Amino acid sequence: MKKELRKRLLERRNALDAARLSAAAARHLAGFLRERGAREVLLYLPFRGELSPLELPALYPEARYHLPRTAPDGLTVHPFTSPRERHPYGFEQPAANAPRSDPRRLDAVVVPGLAFDRTGYRLGYGGGYYDRFLPTLPEATLRIGLVPAALVLERLPRDPWDARVDWLATEEGLLHATAPDN
Repeated sequence: MKKELRKRLLERRNALDAARLSAAAARHLAGFLRERGAREVLLYLPFRGELSPLELPALYPEARYHLPRTAPDGLTVHPFTSPRERHPYGFEQPAANAPRSDPRRLDAVVVPGLAFDRTGYRLGYGGGYYDRFLPTLPEATLRIGLVPAALVLERLPRDPWDARVDWLATEEGLLHATAPDN
């Protein structure tokens, strides 16, 4: 079911103007992070048409930014300025020997996803990296999905191990994810 849904949603995302939507979402997200005093923020390097959070450092320079690396044992966190390498799937990430950051110090994590639902669950690419990473963070860490409004759905299929975000940042603004009614 998720495989067919991914295919349909990728087609929908590919028809969108990701650059325009990214810029608008980043402006909303910068204001949101500033209002909440977030100083340590995990971003991601966009891949396959994902919305890009990479305007945030210019829009909200008061924060210190970090990037994730996919490692065999899960995501690791590294300074944004770390040297980078290309992952076998084609996206960039911090190099294996890049210095690490302590994920417990993060005030906010910006989470990529193909789509999110209104309760904060996401549909990614099936690797489960964020599903394993998000529950390890302190409860106070802001968990924010970055997604086009056209890919915020009422409900996505979910598995027991899926982790949710608390906020959705779109080109229209920030949406507080509602608690799921299981």
